[in-house]
Amino acid sequence: MTSIPIVQMKKIYKHFGGVVALKDIELTLYEGEILALVGDNGAGKSTLIKILSGAIPPDRGEIFFRGEKVNIRNPKDSKELGIETIYQDLALIDNLDVPANMFIGQEIKKEKLGRIFNIMNLKAMEKTTRRFLDQLKINVESLRERVHNLSGGQKQSIAITRAIFFNAKVLIMDEPTAALAVEETAKVFNLIRRLRDKGISIVYISHNINEVFDISDRIMVLKTGKLVGVQKKEETTKDKILRMIILGEGYQNEKTALN
Repeated sequence: MTSIPIVQMKKIYKHFGGVVALKDIELTLYEGEILALVGDNGAGKSTLIKILSGAIPPDRGEIFFRGEKVNIRNPKDSKELGIETIYQDLALIDNLDVPANMFIGQEIKKEKLGRIFNIMNLKAMEKTTRRFLDQLKINVESLRERVHNLSGGQKQSIAITRAIFFNAKVLIMDEPTAALAVEETAKVFNLIRRLRDKGISIVYISHNINEVFDISDRIMVLKTGKLVGVQKKEETTKDKILRMIILGEGYQNEKTALN
């Protein structure tokens, strides 16, 4: 993990009518780290990641990417920076096979004598998909299998792989293991760790405190739209994080732990 943040969100505010969803939020994400984002329902987690992913604008605040101020107005701006978001529904098309889901909207077309035809090159898509899955040690026996026949862990891995394939530098993962069994969760965690080791930065949102301590490097706690604190995993305990989530303890003295 380098000392230079890949993402910084400074003094982020967001209101919905008279409701304050986020107030003076600071987020720092370093290259090659997993930052867990935790808090009860209504803490502001979803609002914060929607701002980073370009789904909604902040009312106030600044976002920096590798030290440069950026204006994320929509999901296209976010993707062009290399920020990808994987939501719980995964956005996969169940009745299509794995390569079709990998390349949806960016299909490889057949080419002959320098001329590109409006026909999908299925062999090239399958070969590329297989090579990339193998590199990430993801086991899918038949790529021609419709996605709805795959396990939850395989679907999650395919959604992650698709994001990485298109050069994601930052992954935002919203409750990625919520519907997975223990064994499949372990496989997804192994994939997430491999991505971190390749230098990809991950914001990991979860309600499961055990998973958070298993997978994260640092833990950021929100409560009712405010930053309670940020802790390095090895310097805190589950009980302390739970107190921060439930009671909001630590707002004044933990805020500086972002750096």
